[in-house]
Amino acid sequence: MHKFQKKLVVKKDDLDDLDHVNNVRYVQWIQDISKEHWLKVCPEEIIKNNIWVVMTHHITYKLAAKLGDVIKIETHIASSKGAKSVRVVEMHDDRTGQLLLHSKTEWCLLNSESLKPIRISEEIKELFAE
Repeated sequence: MHKFQKKLVVKKDDLDDLDHVNNVRYVQWIQDISKEHWLKVCPEEIIKNNIWVVMTHHITYKLAAKLGDVIKIETHIASSKGAKSVRVVEMHDDRTGQLLLHSKTEWCLLNSESLKPIRISEEIKELFAE
């Protein structure tokens, strides 16, 4: 499986009233890294003709991140069948390695013109199977 990762530093705008990273921000980061992975791996023609939409997010929050923490975010495709793909995203405290969050998001692939679901091609599956 092809993994993609990045690091980010928690900023004041990321925090909630408890001075922990806001849950909404975590969801945004899940979506951001998913899109970045797609854009990095796929050729322009595939990107142009396809679009992903979220069907479900399942998120388990383990520990809180705070201002100044460096978070390592890693993602990969866990499975794909038909028009659906399950993407895993995990976030770890970069200093301690402790798991902060584990998520599984079910995405549906759409034709970018018709906006109708389409089967995930073998070509796309292979790009993420490296």
